[in-house]
Amino acid sequence: MIDQIDLSMVDWARAQFALTATYHWLFVPLTLGLAFIIAIMETLYVRSGNPEWKKITKFWMVLFGVNFAIGIATGIILEFEFGTNWSNYSWFVGDIFGAPLAIEGIMAFFLESTFIAVMFFGWNKVGKRVHLAATWLTALGANLSALWILVANAWMQHPVGMQFNPDTARNEMVDFWQILTSPMAVYKFFHTIFSGYVTAAVFVAGISAWFLLKKRHTQMARQSILVASVFGIASSLLLAFTGDGSAYTIAQKQPMKLAAMEGLYQGKENAGLVVAGILDPAKKAGDGKDPFLVKVQVPGLLSLLGYRTADAFVPGVDDIMNGGYKPWFSQVPEEEKESAFSVAQKIEKGKIAVAALRDYKRAREAGDTLLASRSRLRLDANFAWFGYGYLPYPSFVIPNVPLVFYSFHFMVFLGTWFILLFILLLYFLWKNRLEERRWFLRICLWTIPLVYLTGQAGWVVAEVGRQPWVIQDLFPTLAAVSQVSAQSVQTTFWIFAALFTLLLIADLMIMIRQIRIGPKDGGKS
Repeated sequence: MIDQIDLSMVDWARAQFALTATYHWLFVPLTLGLAFIIAIMETLYVRSGNPEWKKITKFWMVLFGVNFAIGIATGIILEFEFGTNWSNYSWFVGDIFGAPLAIEGIMAFFLESTFIAVMFFGWNKVGKRVHLAATWLTALGANLSALWILVANAWMQHPVGMQFNPDTARNEMVDFWQILTSPMAVYKFFHTIFSGYVTAAVFVAGISAWFLLKKRHTQMARQSILVASVFGIASSLLLAFTGDGSAYTIAQKQPMKLAAMEGLYQGKENAGLVVAGILDPAKKAGDGKDPFLVKVQVPGLLSLLGYRTADAFVPGVDDIMNGGYKPWFSQVPEEEKESAFSVAQKIEKGKIAVAALRDYKRAREAGDTLLASRSRLRLDANFAWFGYGYLPYPSFVIPNVPLVFYSFHFMVFLGTWFILLFILLLYFLWKNRLEERRWFLRICLWTIPLVYLTGQAGWVVAEVGRQPWVIQDLFPTLAAVSQVSAQSVQTTFWIFAALFTLLLIADLMIMIRQIRIGPKDGGKS
């Protein structure tokens, strides 16, 4: 089957999707958090009647609007790519994956488009409280958009609530509530939106620090920093909590991703959590060498965080490849509860499942009910490993370990720094010494690009860490692409790269111009 797949097409389709998603996520996280920061600021204006808060709200609202518009444009292109480059995927699971995307379009977009107009153009045309309600509903709509997208992504990470129909060769939804409320979906949603809240808090604090450095609009800057820092601390702590929950679900559902995150090749009980380390670039799976040139770790913590007990055995890359260990995680096939299969065994069972599906369809077409029944039984017995039947060789299941490892630890390190940043901001505000700490204000400003890099690193862990699967253990990336030429995807890749870069440049130019202009008078209420 691998001979029938154009691997260059797979690579270019993945590259194009990664490009679009990367640019999309440069605009979305700011809008998720900034919408609520704006709503909080406007609430302070309505409650206090202080026109300074109205002026502050309108200033940040302009920056929100620029990112919101471009985020929608890139998001629409992202969804279209499922049909153009990933038609096999869309056919195989479209009945499930399409549902949350449809809800997003019907519910969230309508909610946003209805109230965002009032939010931007309703000043002096509707009452204060009506306008405030529109602002809060816009923020809610933006986050509801994220909910449905992230539910769909979480289902790809851990498919639940479905049943395979061999007559159509499609997966069909049987339990929408299970898809919506699976632990993977819940933690994916909250961890992602809280990362957006932290992004917005760092952005507001950093831009406000620039005003303090320039000694312009200092009162506005101090008030913005106060709101952003309180919002940022709360969001950072919730981000850490949901990060722990996300890592726990990864340990249960995606053990290979966890092994890559920790650079773990040889599994062990009482496994330590790597705080920092440098991987040996010459390390290969199964060579028996130490994967680290140097590392600092906390003994037993990985077992404790991954399985809630320090005695748990955490499988490494080699263990998952070779099998033979007893899984601590739940929801494994009954045949593997006592001893995990090797990847080679899973590939063989997957090939049996793929062949059984082919035989079933042929038997149905020929009217051979006996052969169809036997093929169906063989398919059902091996469907848990169906996706493995498309893999060319066992080591294909190993993701890019160094990329996942360094991205994960970069994300965790900077996430810790953001908590400290917000604490220091509040401390210096309380002591009335913030303007004096010009070195710290510069750090706040330069933390803005770091928070964006942190968000990108999180998506690298989530998406690269689960390769080669487009749907975990069910459907590999190489089987999900459309039957189009690699050249056509390559051409559109460069077109999108140029277009998105121009959009990013335009976004930055407009925001920089608005920031330099600064807040205007709040006007009449």
